[in-house]
Amino acid sequence: MVSALEYHERTKHSPKSVQESGHRLDFDNKPRPFKRYENLSRRALSDRVRVTGIPALSAITPTNADFSHERAVNLDALTALSYFSTGITKQLTRQGRELLFRAAACTGALYHVDLYAVCDDLADLKAGVYHVEPQSLSLDVIREGDYRGVLAAASDHDGVATAPVTFVATSTWWRNAWKYRDRTYRHAFWDSGTVLANLLATADSLSLPAEVVLGFADESVVELLGVDPRREAPLELVPVGAGNRAPDAPTLEPIDPTTAALSPEEKEFPLVHEAWRASTLESGDAVREWRSIARAQSVGQRKGGDGDRIELDPVNYETESKRPLHATIRRRGSCRAYEREPVSFRKFSTVLDRATRGVPLDGRESDASPLQFVDAYVLVNGVDDVPPGAYHYHPEAGELERLIDGECREEAAHLALDQRLGGEAAACVYFLTDLEAVVDRLGNRGYRLAQLEAAVTAGRCYLATYAHRNLGGTGLTFYDDRVTSFLSPRADGQTPMFLYTFGKPE
Repeated sequence: MVSALEYHERTKHSPKSVQESGHRLDFDNKPRPFKRYENLSRRALSDRVRVTGIPALSAITPTNADFSHERAVNLDALTALSYFSTGITKQLTRQGRELLFRAAACTGALYHVDLYAVCDDLADLKAGVYHVEPQSLSLDVIREGDYRGVLAAASDHDGVATAPVTFVATSTWWRNAWKYRDRTYRHAFWDSGTVLANLLATADSLSLPAEVVLGFADESVVELLGVDPRREAPLELVPVGAGNRAPDAPTLEPIDPTTAALSPEEKEFPLVHEAWRASTLESGDAVREWRSIARAQSVGQRKGGDGDRIELDPVNYETESKRPLHATIRRRGSCRAYEREPVSFRKFSTVLDRATRGVPLDGRESDASPLQFVDAYVLVNGVDDVPPGAYHYHPEAGELERLIDGECREEAAHLALDQRLGGEAAACVYFLTDLEAVVDRLGNRGYRLAQLEAAVTAGRCYLATYAHRNLGGTGLTFYDDRVTSFLSPRADGQTPMFLYTFGKPE
């Protein structure tokens, strides 16, 4: 079984590995981006999507929501949560082909992340285990009855035990591995992170408490959903709302629902499943122990130094962009070219400030700094009043610490897998962690934690970027070790988890 450290090392990109890969995409064998059950009944979601008008910049961070009294999770709320996380928000026709784009960014637009809802009786919906079907915006009925107790026992988490609905995010490996092969285990957290950023923001806009739970006994969730983890595996739980405590877990009858083939020949990538398997937890006791260690203190980060610092100047809630969350999600795209014009210092400051306020993770120390397992490094090439260079961002102080002076467009493009977007962007935000320290403290499960904190934060960067009228952004991949080398000595021993770029779209 492969460890997280070995997996990460074996899936690093370098100029040599990219040049010698010889990988060609077989479009005749491209998997469908939707899961299709063949014999399950469906329940319709609401025929309208509820919106609240809450500005995206307010919804990104859970600082302003009013959770002082319970709000019911009803079918309208479940519809909005599902649609703004994985629903189809754009339809385009190009060269006679219909292209469907989802609410959250996904590597290669392959959409391998699915959501399942495990709920109590809701208004207009009976208790059950449901698969969210994005294309028709409906629910496939996996099990009927209240199975929240299964998740409560698996996670040993009070929020899961009392939530009217808990979402389960999964990845179907082949739907991403068709293009990205063994790196799919990384992408599972990159792409579920952007989905969960939308889900958390939508819950906040509806004044519903929500949290990401990474500690759970994986096999219990696998059995509940009736999935084969060699093909599709659970990644995270997200309890939403507060209500009656779940009853004791019922006995699970084995299920194996039939699904349509994804492509003519579905291929396996054993390294992906091995990495997932090595990071599983076996029981509630193991979950409890892992979570207590994770909550003890931050790990994987580097302390600040004595470099010159620039204090950011984000807008406040009174003067922020009022673009609503729903309009921001529908506007969001993945930028394919940037103008080499500088972005305003205040907009740059606001994107970083709003995105890095801390992810509500069950493994998070209560009084930790906003980022607990990753550091943010920023390559600045086009921001008013910020000298070009590389910076270490300290979110708790709202300050950029200068590490490298001078324009670094050429280096930014090279580090981003020699993609010109990296060099054209006004700013490139890299999230790095000391993976050896994380795994030493938190085991292979710690890899999930570091990847997900980076990815949800990047997902919030997307939302904060597209909340502004003339900004666009996209995630890019990178040459792992060259990023570390470029940002050293500060980043010595750290490795990149995620790269997000933004600027003015061409």
